[in-house]
Amino acid sequence: MPTTLHRYRLAIAAGFATQGFVFIGLTTRLPDIKDRWDLSELGISGVLLAIVLLAGAGSVLAERLSVRAASARVLRAGLVLVAGGAALMLAAPVWAAYLVGVGVYGVGLGMVDATTNMQAVALERRYGRTILPSFHGAWTFGGLLGAAVTLATADVDLPWTALITVLPLVVAAASFLPRDTGAATGSAELAIPWRPILMVGLGMVVFYMVDTAAQTWGAVYLDEVVEAPSRWVALATLPYLVASLLVRLAGDSIVERYGVTPVLRIGAVVACGGLVVVTAAPTWPVAVLGFTLTGAGISVVAPLSFSAAARIAGGSVERVDAVIARFNQFNYVGGLLGAVLTGVVGKDELRFGFVVPMVLVLTLLPLARWFGNRAGEGADVSAGRSAGTPGTSPGAHCPHPPG
Repeated sequence: MPTTLHRYRLAIAAGFATQGFVFIGLTTRLPDIKDRWDLSELGISGVLLAIVLLAGAGSVLAERLSVRAASARVLRAGLVLVAGGAALMLAAPVWAAYLVGVGVYGVGLGMVDATTNMQAVALERRYGRTILPSFHGAWTFGGLLGAAVTLATADVDLPWTALITVLPLVVAAASFLPRDTGAATGSAELAIPWRPILMVGLGMVVFYMVDTAAQTWGAVYLDEVVEAPSRWVALATLPYLVASLLVRLAGDSIVERYGVTPVLRIGAVVACGGLVVVTAAPTWPVAVLGFTLTGAGISVVAPLSFSAAARIAGGSVERVDAVIARFNQFNYVGGLLGAVLTGVVGKDELRFGFVVPMVLVLTLLPLARWFGNRAGEGADVSAGRSAGTPGTSPGAHCPHPPG
């Protein structure tokens, strides 16, 4: 059984890594895409808005499909859509084909976001301990590869870069976690405690707002505001991802030692400081330092969000899958704030656009308490907590002991 679980873990991690690889492979090429279609900041914001909205629809579609089919099957379909849509975005010969690519990629993005986290949460329950940070670390690792490929192919014509979309097709054939047919249905279960889930979800909105602003607009910021050499604009993303990866790999032990709430609050302050450095940067190396600090500060919020939401929801696989798919919508609210609002506010001066995430990241300070586990924060959530404590609800079932 441990060998089987390990194989599933590798497959799910590959799904996360592929999503990161393609997403960063696209965002680090935004300056080239912008030039290819002669888009303004507002034009890029419109494209990003469409992707975010369509990804939200894709997440809803994943929820509906996962009622009838295992999340593994829905994940495979999403990976195929990601491959096809990204290929069109990079290699489309005409504007209409590019827009079709945006649509297909957006829906696929949402399906893969939802189902990879469904898979990760389900496997976490079987492991009996928290493993979400390592999966999000795999996403970051994939993003690092995507940024590295962009740096290595900076002189390659844009259509040829569509070869990166071969990877999702390969990973779609992996052996993902099958549904536990012995899981109980949710018909007799308690109502889902949406209030604590909502509070955790607001924290995830903040994460994706900061994360998407940095990853979407970072390359454009280096290119146009601090005038980095065109070959090095991907450095806005690369050090950010390295810092995120290192913190996520150490995330389990850091949280066990210091507790969820202090880690999140310290991270929020670090991320805010990083964004202050970005907005005030006189040169591109200073801006890169700011993005690196931001990645280190904000990185563990997303995995701790999904883990907390699944723990609070509890119950059957179907119930948790439904909660995760809906909870994933907070991702796209954050994406709207980070990608679109940053571009709109910064349409005349992109520095001003980064003030938005710089200020809003501090809302993690009060929200952090909803993520925490009382009784030491690293022990079984069900122990040492009273009804109504932030982060749980009366009767909420804990599917696994974090740690």
